Amino acid sequence: DNDLYLKVQKEEILKRISSFDNKLYLEVGGKLFDDYHALRCLPGFKIESKVQVLLSLKDISEIVMVVNSMDIATKKIRNDTGITYEAEVLRQIDAFTSVGLYVSSVVVSFYQPNKLVDAFIKNLKHHNINVYKHYEIAGYPQNIPLIASDQGLGKNEYIKTTRQLIIVTAPGPGSGKMATCLSQLYHEAKRNIRAGYAKFETFPVWNLPLKHPVNVAYEAATVDLNDVNMIDPYHLEHYGKIAVNYNRDIETFPLLKSLFERIYGVSPYYSPTDMGANMIGFAICDNVSAERASKQEIIRRYYQAKKNNYFGIFSEAIVKKAEMLMNEVGVSIADRPCVEAALKKSAASGVPACAIELPDGAIITGKKSSLLESSAALILNALKHLAKIEDSVPLLPTSFIEPISELKIGSLHHHNARLHVDEVLMALAINSNSNPLASLALSKLPLLYYCQVHSSVIISNEDLKTLKRLGIDVTEEALSEAHRIYLK
Repeated sequence: DNDLYLKVQKEEILKRISSFDNKLYLEVGGKLFDDYHALRCLPGFKIESKVQVLLSLKDISEIVMVVNSMDIATKKIRNDTGITYEAEVLRQIDAFTSVGLYVSSVVVSFYQPNKLVDAFIKNLKHHNINVYKHYEIAGYPQNIPLIASDQGLGKNEYIKTTRQLIIVTAPGPGSGKMATCLSQLYHEAKRNIRAGYAKFETFPVWNLPLKHPVNVAYEAATVDLNDVNMIDPYHLEHYGKIAVNYNRDIETFPLLKSLFERIYGVSPYYSPTDMGANMIGFAICDNVSAERASKQEIIRRYYQAKKNNYFGIFSEAIVKKAEMLMNEVGVSIADRPCVEAALKKSAASGVPACAIELPDGAIITGKKSSLLESSAALILNALKHLAKIEDSVPLLPTSFIEPISELKIGSLHHHNARLHVDEVLMALAINSNSNPLASLALSKLPLLYYCQVHSSVIISNEDLKTLKRLGIDVTEEALSEAHRIYLK
């Protein structure tokens, strides 16, 4: 229930603000924009839900972005967007600003002089964005006496903030969000302000069972990071209640508690679960649907691990762990109907093929041809089925496709004449002006949202991006097409 989620999440954040001196540093984990994982695991969740929560608090909030200087110096790339962390900071600033959220500053953490880092800082200042430098602290986070001193957190530049809610976010993990929050708590305490701290992240869901598929899906999503869901022992000991957290927060909590005691005089939290202001578990209104969707996500993550192993990114051990998580919730690839259909179609035709499971339960296939990639043929066939158009009726006649293919090979100098999904949809849109059936087929595009697709080979990045924009969840066999190693 997305409306309920927005309501209870906002109420919880306001409650946290009021429990301190009306100033809260809210560390945001996971994604604020484009949270496709939550979308896949929790049907009804809106992809912009977390941003909507913050927008409801925009008059009292500001955003501080944190980026690790080493990620800038090494030109670290985000796997999902394919851009550098430096570019991701700029992209997110634009995204926040475009929806009306105020980005007050950027923190460059673990700062060391570097040409690329200093150029990044200069660029931000050129755009009138405040930049602060934070430094590495020897022995962090174990050496608490040094950390909670003027030679530790105290040597970081104090971030000037003007609002009650300071949202601390980052372009990716390892950016130093927690340290930035602790630094501000230290500086605020020196100014006699008892500022607060809390974490806002979606997964794991603390008030669902440890082995609930939603929580296991989180482990599957972070299978390469060795994140493990655990019963929070501190929460159980203090409250006598079971709550789910993950290993990294549980392992670091004693140190954080000691730091809080140094800064506040007493820790405001008895457990790592206490620190979380995460209310999504209270908004799950259809547990069966959540379990079913999360099980599909666990299978999807298994295929993603196999693909990453194929490219040498993941080890075989990570693939085995992903398989173990499938076993934990009692599913296998056989529970994804589009897998068998795609493989059968490919075996029968001798070319790459895809299959999609539609909302009405129908399984539709598409295969590679001289004019269309298999994923493009699949989308055309799926739209025809949804629009109840006979399979023999061509929505895009050969005479319509051939000039586009010739343009690609000729003037645009592509090596592949076959149309991709986005090209097929654009051609269909143009054809819809004169062809009512093409217009009818296009009107069915929204019905592809949440649909499941499997491909007998690795799909091009171009088609993957388009399918993702359509809201389609894709799995692929860890195989390249014959003689192809560059998959654009």
